[in-house]
Amino acid sequence: MGLSLFRPRKTTPRLEQLRALSLLVDLTPAELEIVDGLVHEREYLAGEIVFDEGEEGHAIYIVLDGEVLIRRQGDSEGACIAALGPGTFFGELALLDDGPRSAQAVAAKPSKLVVFFRDEFSNLLETHARIASKIARQLARHIGARMRDMARAADAFQHL
Repeated sequence: MGLSLFRPRKTTPRLEQLRALSLLVDLTPAELEIVDGLVHEREYLAGEIVFDEGEEGHAIYIVLDGEVLIRRQGDSEGACIAALGPGTFFGELALLDDGPRSAQAVAAKPSKLVVFFRDEFSNLLETHARIASKIARQLARHIGARMRDMARAADAFQHL
C-alpha cells in the first residue's frame, strides 16, 4: 500500500462557480480555497435591495444564482443599467475605496450571492499578497475594459 503524495482536492459547487469567474481565473486550486474561506454567501428575495445608491461600498458581490439589476434609484422600475446573472460580479470598486455606490443593486428574482468584503481583501493583501495581487490585476483589467467600452459608447453617441 503506497501513500499518495497528492490528495485530490475536495470541490464544492461554490468552488466550481468561483473557479469559473474571470476575477479569480488566475488562482490555483489551493489559492481559490483560501479565497473561498474568506467570502460569505447571502440569499436575497425578489425585489430585495442588495445596496442603495449613495451608501458607502464595503464589498464586491458575485452572482451565483438568480439575477441582480443595477439601476439608478430615481429611474422607473423598468429602467436599469445592467441585468446581471450567474458568473458576473458587481460593486467591485468597493474593494479599492470607500466611496459611495453609484447605483442601486436589487435582486430581480431570488438570488444567491457571494460577498467579498473590503476588510477581508485587505487582510488577504497582508497575509497572501500573491493571491490579492492576482485578483487586483483581474479587477484592473475588468475596470479598464469597462472604461474603454464607455469611451466607445460616448464616442458613438457624439456621432449621432
